[in-house]
Amino acid sequence: MYTKKYNTLFAFCPLQICRGTVRLLPLAFCLLFLQSFGQKATVLTTDALKKDIAYFNSIDEEAVKNYVTNEQSFEWLSKNVPLFDCPDSVIRTVYNYRWWSFRKHLKQTPDGFIFTEFITKVNHAGKHNAISSALGHHIYEGRWLHNPQYINDYISFWLYVDPKHSVQRFHAFSSWVDDAVYGRYLVNLDKTFLQKTLLDLEADYRKWETEKMLPTQLFWQFDVRDAMEESISGSRKEKNIRPTINSYMYGNALALSRMAAIVGNDTLRQKYQQKAETLKRLVHENLWDESASFFKVKHENGHLDQAREAIGFIPWYFNLPDDAPNYARQWEQLTDTTGFRAPWGLTTAERRHPLFRTHGSGHGCEWDGPVWPFATTQTLRGLSNLLTNYKNHGRMTPQVFYDELHRYARSHQMNGKLYLGEYQDEKNGRWLKGDDPRSKFYNHSGYADLIISDLVGLKPRADDVLEIHPLVPQNQWDWFCLDKVLYHGKSVTVLWDKTGKHYQKGKGFRILVDGKEVGRAKKLQPMKLKLGL
Repeated sequence: MYTKKYNTLFAFCPLQICRGTVRLLPLAFCLLFLQSFGQKATVLTTDALKKDIAYFNSIDEEAVKNYVTNEQSFEWLSKNVPLFDCPDSVIRTVYNYRWWSFRKHLKQTPDGFIFTEFITKVNHAGKHNAISSALGHHIYEGRWLHNPQYINDYISFWLYVDPKHSVQRFHAFSSWVDDAVYGRYLVNLDKTFLQKTLLDLEADYRKWETEKMLPTQLFWQFDVRDAMEESISGSRKEKNIRPTINSYMYGNALALSRMAAIVGNDTLRQKYQQKAETLKRLVHENLWDESASFFKVKHENGHLDQAREAIGFIPWYFNLPDDAPNYARQWEQLTDTTGFRAPWGLTTAERRHPLFRTHGSGHGCEWDGPVWPFATTQTLRGLSNLLTNYKNHGRMTPQVFYDELHRYARSHQMNGKLYLGEYQDEKNGRWLKGDDPRSKFYNHSGYADLIISDLVGLKPRADDVLEIHPLVPQNQWDWFCLDKVLYHGKSVTVLWDKTGKHYQKGKGFRILVDGKEVGRAKKLQPMKLKLGL
């Protein structure tokens, strides 16, 4: 559990006990913005959200105003985001804070809605100040918004608007966009949007092959184009084969194959299934260092880099590694204080390496060790996948996941106030860009999706099964509730109440759909239920 001194920082957000009801329209209507949706929920009210937002607004000078101003933020968020309640006030408050920060980046442009990365204008951005480096994070986070137009427009901007612009930015950074688009489909089942975009996404994959694929069928990338510049293993000249882009392209190929199956394009399905299988094999054969028990960067000379870096955990983000003890052993580095565990979060390179923090951290955007929320998001999703989808977990447990998620939540602060920036000193949490206006509310990572899909464990699927696989450790919390989740056109509530006294809805683990209980268990455990479309 969190300590007293960290609880003091979040003392402005008392715990809430809330009740209510909800009803949803059929799935077809969910493709439109449901103005009435969000006014009522099954268990929670918006009281805690309202109180949090009032505080967030009070500490913000609002130097930049986009589509939803601070004054409008409560109304917009109450209509658009799932509600979450738990006894850990750090995790819960940051959940609301991250949604509040996320909507700051929503811009309405002549080309539709987009989400920015920097709140202020930056020189390396493209049209409308758009940058693609965190596009995958944005789509995964935004897939839970009740109004689908925002993410629909945003994806369409990168596919159809940016390529026509004189300063193109879509391929300025490596991307797992196809995987993210498919991940979003699993939430809303919008087949029409898949049919509209699939061939364009596939064409984009082929463009990556012409730009970055070697004759070996592996992909190379400069670290700066991975959005991970000045890394220990990186280069701005050498065509290194990195776990990043190869994992992304594996995830993209698998997603294209699955999306092709949904729209009935069997040729495309087989083609990209084969590409995914080939990349999976090549990553194991070329990037795994058996002596170090780690996925690493391979240099042009054919040698693996000496450094273990956080990018070695990215293959698990896409469930790429084989389910075997030798691969699971890599995760021991996560909890090793000479590996990646530091007082303020997970480092981007192993702390024992002689080049750790030697690139002048704070002067640029160094990935040689500091804590980056971008990487933390990827690593926590990889750990969640290991615990959920694999039999071989090594020494990893839900407690490890919870502790690192809490550490991540706690890092959202500066000078005693909530804050989200670019990257941090691993020992003291100091944001290495300080309070630079460009870094404030830096939209370069995910958080709400980790709460919904990993901690609470709502696992989006393409079929009529509602799967919940919570990673809240046994006996960690006596109660929690995730409410008003718009999933497959229905409102889903996931509720745990050990004694039944907190929410007054009964004892145990309960799943509700449109306000009706569809599953119950005495303890926190994985559940698979028919959603009943």
